[in-house]
Amino acid sequence: MDPEEESLSPEIERTELTLAEGGTRPPSGTSTALLKSYTYTTPLPTELQPDQECILGVDEAGRGPVLGPMVYGICYCPLSKQDELADLGFADSKTLKEDERHNLLNVIMSRPDLIGWSVRVLSPMDISNSMLLKQKYNLNALAHDTTIQLIRETIASGVNLKEVYVDTVGTPESYQKKLENLFPSITKIVVAKKADSKYPIVSAASICAKVTRDDVLRHWVFSETGIESTISRQFGSGYPSDPKTVAWLRSNMDPIFGYPNIVRFSWQTCKTLLEASGKTVRWPDDDESNSQPRISALFGQSGDSNTATWAQQRRQYSMFASKSDPRPRPQLLQDMGLRSAVEF
Repeated sequence: MDPEEESLSPEIERTELTLAEGGTRPPSGTSTALLKSYTYTTPLPTELQPDQECILGVDEAGRGPVLGPMVYGICYCPLSKQDELADLGFADSKTLKEDERHNLLNVIMSRPDLIGWSVRVLSPMDISNSMLLKQKYNLNALAHDTTIQLIRETIASGVNLKEVYVDTVGTPESYQKKLENLFPSITKIVVAKKADSKYPIVSAASICAKVTRDDVLRHWVFSETGIESTISRQFGSGYPSDPKTVAWLRSNMDPIFGYPNIVRFSWQTCKTLLEASGKTVRWPDDDESNSQPRISALFGQSGDSNTATWAQQRRQYSMFASKSDPRPRPQLLQDMGLRSAVEF
């Protein structure tokens, strides 16, 4: 991945991910192994009138860490009530202590009449699989698509969005133009750096995203059998630039199977550690000395320098090998001790 996607932002505290047990569990968390991404959505605000114009904010938590999910959050309320929402005391989640974030989420959850919200929890496995596709799909594209998905789902639920504020990923101007083209019905779209510290509706979204991510990490369920009680949860901050996180990655890496599912294995930090300390696994198809014929032998051209070899391998594939000169049986069948049907 790009180095900028792994860097530790100056605004982000190097807080340990060993989280306190206190605080209300958000309904957006999970109690099962996080192998697939999911979305949690609240019902529409109870006092929201049909076609009432609304304002919506978007923010994320966990973009840079090598561990755990990335969570995108949206929060919305009637446009006429945005001052009331601002009075609730929202601030950028990164500037708040954990108990303060929990208290603000409790405020959000106590106002189902005023506020609706949603989070998209992207699993480490899905993040890595996306980034390792043959056709490059980087973290910026994933972030944009997740934001677009959440906005579309909100509109589809019947919310009349008129203003949207987004904490930027990439260049604000091009991102804003992209959203304006996709959502012409929205009167005002603002994409800005540090939007979570400028707009209360984005700050509220950051609370939903951050508390959800913290909860998922606190209650992380390892899908790998037998490691739950033995693996350390002293992750450090989770950022690749944190020596404690790197030490955790070193001590919890299997030299053959790599990392447990909490790790984003597409991060360069993981690749470097695996190349340095992991075991090389050679698959039979990669072994040039393998005695089994190669399928490419069927397509050899006459006159090639390997004509004799290809001819031999074509004979091994041939259905017309004689009894006196039978073709070798595939190694798998030999290992399984299977006999040919004509021998019965």
